[in-house]
Amino acid sequence: MSLPFNQPIPAANIGAIKQPTLALARDILLLEASEIDALAKRLDDNFTMAVSLILQCQGRVVVSGMGKSGHIGGKIASTFASTGTPAFFMHPAEASHGDLGMITTGDIVIALSNSGESDEILAIVPPLKRLGAKIIAITGKNSSSLAKAADIHLSASVSKEACPLGLAPTSSTTVALALGDALALCVLDQRDFTAEDFARSHPGGSLGRRLLIHVADLMRTGDNIPQVLAKASLSDGLLEMSRKGLGLTAVVDASNKPIGIFTDGDLRRTFEQNITVATANIASVMHDNPLTIHQDQLAIVAVELMEKYKINALLVTNDAGILVGALNMHDLLLAKVV
Repeated sequence: MSLPFNQPIPAANIGAIKQPTLALARDILLLEASEIDALAKRLDDNFTMAVSLILQCQGRVVVSGMGKSGHIGGKIASTFASTGTPAFFMHPAEASHGDLGMITTGDIVIALSNSGESDEILAIVPPLKRLGAKIIAITGKNSSSLAKAADIHLSASVSKEACPLGLAPTSSTTVALALGDALALCVLDQRDFTAEDFARSHPGGSLGRRLLIHVADLMRTGDNIPQVLAKASLSDGLLEMSRKGLGLTAVVDASNKPIGIFTDGDLRRTFEQNITVATANIASVMHDNPLTIHQDQLAIVAVELMEKYKINALLVTNDAGILVGALNMHDLLLAKVV
């Protein structure tokens, strides 16, 4: 007996439906996977032509679709935009009420409609053609009005929807989305789009931070760099460490090139060796030839060096080997590079 719509299933019945539900879920996933497999096998020259057309586009890729096709279209437009192809989604109903003004002659419109007969999409085809915009149609019906009107038609037909009732767009939307992804990524490949290019479109993401942030963007500079000359006393070095709060001080020569480093760990070892802090010279207890990083290096390289050598800070130099900054793991954590 069926339950009224939106009424929770009694907890006592959950166990009874668990196994049939899992079986149905597997069938749904396998069916959608098989439809994508069939799509891959029937791709033809129309797909290559569509990729070529997008590569030659002098304007933007405008994606449009109604209902569920519209949701898929929004994702496709987003994928294009994030992989180096200027793109946006245009709602077909809004297009008929002014948004067509966003379209220019050099644009390409990717129109999605499973039936190929969506009134809102068909209504904007004639004005698009008058503007001179090219149309790539993605439909489930090769003989549909939209397929015939388009400059290029890509078939997203399916043999069966995954919905047990055969009503809700499921397999068809999955296939359309996969086809859109294939288009965007093949265009990406033809353009030799790199991970660095991707990062520029995602500066707020972890990849963007790893590939765009340089040491120079995060390092302490100027008076915030803890440093003393080699002739300084250990006491002077400790005062410098305390003032700058990085747990270290660089030891530099007269030309401001780092020749050593003294850290909190070195201080502990100094006490263990019974060295008199008041009279010792910092050059006698520092680490010679300190590990440095160039200011133009990516911050992620600093992370890798710190992890490799099990240290928490680095001195930063320029092309001339002069000390220009200092960086510690806390700086990298705050910038979310780590």
